[in-house]
Amino acid sequence: MDFLRPSDWDEALAAKAAHPDAVPIAGGTDVMVDLNFDRSRPGALLDLTRVTALADWGTDGDLLRIGAGVTYRRLIDELAGRVPGLALASRTVGSPQIRNRGTVGGNLGSASPAGDAHPALLAAGALVELASVRGSRRVPVAEFFVGPKRSVRTPDELIAAFLVPARPGAEQFAKVGTRNAMVIAVCSFAISLNAATHTVGTGIGSAGPTPLRATEAAEFLAAELPWESRGPVPGAVAARFGDLVGAAARPIDDVRGSADYRRHALAVLARRTLAWAWADLGGGA
Repeated sequence: MDFLRPSDWDEALAAKAAHPDAVPIAGGTDVMVDLNFDRSRPGALLDLTRVTALADWGTDGDLLRIGAGVTYRRLIDELAGRVPGLALASRTVGSPQIRNRGTVGGNLGSASPAGDAHPALLAAGALVELASVRGSRRVPVAEFFVGPKRSVRTPDELIAAFLVPARPGAEQFAKVGTRNAMVIAVCSFAISLNAATHTVGTGIGSAGPTPLRATEAAEFLAAELPWESRGPVPGAVAARFGDLVGAAARPIDDVRGSADYRRHALAVLARRTLAWAWADLGGGA
């Protein structure tokens, strides 16, 4: 196995172009597990830890651009007020040691249906910035995942960053598991309520072949919420929203839970996170 260690972004892109089978590694929290259990034996590893540009974040017009190398710990400590849903999800990732090393860029690269960051990115309407020696492109995160652990990223591309609205609305995230962290979610759900545009974003994790949005549920809720009065959300509206979220999932039965349980749990998570997010906007109970 070759070990490639570029010192800057241009070198990294050149190395990926020359070795398209090279597996990028930053925190190593997914890659090293696969190597240790002999689930993966790539021809080369592409170490990105010296590429300091990947650890930067800043504004890009109306968007917040966060480098693929920013760790979960930094998202929690530095960006919780700007990406509240993603910060909540980051708090449920692994142990403190994992959060100190792991990155959302790595989570996106793995493209797991159970990735904790993915529902929050879907709810926020994030973009994924991909780059190669041929140039760069930005892909809506809803179009990024194409199958279990598969994405639209081509062999010569690296994930440079992800972008989210710089002024988000109220965001919430919750997951079901045997513990709050250090566990693969049985299912997870994220919601974003944007009072300025009267829009709703949703994200479902660990309940389909890819992370999913509950589009019908979001459209229903956006039309029914009392945005102007900030009055209580009618119980029938919350219940219907939960049912639509559960129906949007495409779960399977496995060792962590049945498909029926996942649909039920998602409906409960949807109602709970809606109540929390609405309260964050100053809405009535």
